[in-house]
Amino acid sequence: MLRRICLATVVGLLFAVSAQPTAHAEDGWKSLFDGKSLDGWSVKSGFATYAIEDGGVIVGKTAKGSGNSFLCTDEQFGDFELTFETKVDDGLNSGVQIRSLLKDVDKKNSYGGRVYGPQVEIESGPAQAGFIYGEATGRGWLSPQPDSKDESVNQHDHFKNGQWNQFRIVAKGPNIKVWINGAMIADLTDQEIYETHPKGLIGLQVHGIGKQAGPFEVRWRNLKIKTL
Repeated sequence: MLRRICLATVVGLLFAVSAQPTAHAEDGWKSLFDGKSLDGWSVKSGFATYAIEDGGVIVGKTAKGSGNSFLCTDEQFGDFELTFETKVDDGLNSGVQIRSLLKDVDKKNSYGGRVYGPQVEIESGPAQAGFIYGEATGRGWLSPQPDSKDESVNQHDHFKNGQWNQFRIVAKGPNIKVWINGAMIADLTDQEIYETHPKGLIGLQVHGIGKQAGPFEVRWRNLKIKTL
């Protein structure tokens, strides 16, 4: 009798566990990168190179003569929460585009079109990492802090140089919030950019370097997104 009860209990527990969806599926998160290929992504605006290294790290490398380049999702996203980790070489400015679009697609040497829209800044600190820039929008910084003359406002040291840094971005309606390593950096409400960019692609930027020596690299891993 005891054996039957124990067996039934074990079977019941196994069934309960197998019936549970994975945490990843249950809470709505999905990976943007399969860790093996760049399927679902394409390079736009320039000809910097992107490769997969170290079992699931996207490595972007500068190319002399190229303008800003972006590894872009084929899929577009509107309201979402995005998390990823990133590390960047000193001397390279980078960023992640959100809700961004393409223009001049048929223009000569546009390399698939010029990416434009909100960009979450990535750069070594103390600097402006996590603030929001209007890439190719003609507006410059969307976040007000970088335009301040007060260094206690226009820069911070929450980005750890030479280390992996965790970013969290929540875009909902006209509001965009950004955290770096758990610290809130940006809380921007911008109706103007939302009206033109309510949804769009996500793009991993390798900045043009002009005549700088280079090459420089920026890395991303654990890119996950949840639709809100």
